[in-house]
Amino acid sequence: MTAHEPVVLDDTDRRIIEQLQKDGRKPYTQIAPAVGLSEAAVRQRVQRLIDGGVMQIVAVTDPRLLGFSRQAMIGLKIEGDTRRVAEAVADLHEVEYVVLTAGALDMLIEVVVEDDEGLLELLNEKIRKIEGVRTTETYIYLRIHKETYQWGTALSALGARPKAKS
Repeated sequence: MTAHEPVVLDDTDRRIIEQLQKDGRKPYTQIAPAVGLSEAAVRQRVQRLIDGGVMQIVAVTDPRLLGFSRQAMIGLKIEGDTRRVAEAVADLHEVEYVVLTAGALDMLIEVVVEDDEGLLELLNEKIRKIEGVRTTETYIYLRIHKETYQWGTALSALGARPKAKS
């Protein structure tokens, strides 16, 4: 991801996003009355949010139900340009998430593979062969306790706090 110009969202935009986070297939005819707009206005706002890179409407799958039983987070220490390594890592089809970090690790990546053998092959034959990868540290997921895609619309997520009584 690259930095985009900030898109100014109003409360109506946030309510539309919340509706679609609950059900990405919800018809505009049902969203419109929930947010106080016409169906056409909702359609235009959704398109503006998509075009602005604020959101995507996608199908989210459960990798385990698709035969991918091993998920892991891998921390990398990089030598040289972390951005170049991030591009190489991002090109690997097993990699779902790449983030450059500050701290003990230079990069975190999330991977989804069929099994432990697939993870071993990914580490040894692909990731560790990328020029600049100095070390890897693998954290195998035992169980996902919480996974959500409802970011940034709730008041608490926006940093809004109830006003103190005077």
